[in-house]
Amino acid sequence: MTQATAGNTVRVHYVGTFDDGSEFDSSVGAEPLEVTLGQGQVIPGFEQALEGMAVGDKKAVQIPAEEAYGEYSPEMIQEIDRANIPDDIELEVGLQLQAQGPEGHTLLLVVKEVTENTVTLDGNHPLAGKALNFELEMVEIA
Repeated sequence: MTQATAGNTVRVHYVGTFDDGSEFDSSVGAEPLEVTLGQGQVIPGFEQALEGMAVGDKKAVQIPAEEAYGEYSPEMIQEIDRANIPDDIELEVGLQLQAQGPEGHTLLLVVKEVTENTVTLDGNHPLAGKALNFELEMVEIA
């Protein structure tokens, strides 16, 4: 039976939950997730969990924060002048904004606080600092 290894393109169904059992993502009822192993397309712990699985295999894994989206970093929170945000953007807590990073990559920022003169933005991934649990089912290996 073929087992998934680096270079294989796999299709997998998954259900992602937090330790309290609440679900944060799932492919159930949709197309399976397609990933080419070894290319860093998904978080490291998820990719590692897929390696060695065969079609039809199911498994449950817990991925610690450092193998998922990293630890939560207070340094990723920044307060900026409100004037630096275009006037046509209606700012509210929880709004996600995109900005260009110093190396040209896209950054996702979440509005944490809005005052008359400042906006506090959080550049941490929304799942940073959290252990993630996945129920995995290997559907296809190519």
